[in-house]
Amino acid sequence: MKKPSSMPKTDKDWKKKLSPEQYSVLREADTEEPYTSPLLKEKRKGVFTCVACGNELFDSSTKFESGTGWPSFYDLKSNKTINLKSDTKMLYPRIEVLCAKCGGHLGHLFTENKTSINPTGRRYCINGTCLAFKAKK
Repeated sequence: MKKPSSMPKTDKDWKKKLSPEQYSVLREADTEEPYTSPLLKEKRKGVFTCVACGNELFDSSTKFESGTGWPSFYDLKSNKTINLKSDTKMLYPRIEVLCAKCGGHLGHLFTENKTSINPTGRRYCINGTCLAFKAKK
């Protein structure tokens, strides 16, 4: 796993830049309530970016309805946009998804059966509060 590029921000800087919920999720690895993100229903063509640093994470063509309550994607914009880390905070091990640019906690990666709506079998389950959306013109 590669280290996040140096983003010389202190906790105080992050608290100024981010909303309290964004700070809680991105910097403290919290989870937003399911079905609360307006991006859950975003259907336009575009790119989902990290709200903290602008890193382009997911193309809208890879977003799918997983029924979990969080925006879900089956592939990355680039393999260099995220870092993965083992997460054992729950009763079962998970894979944490971190922004490769700022190190922010984005969500988790789950492996599932390949389907017509999820052809890779990977589900990047991402907190919507961590994301911004740039529509294609």
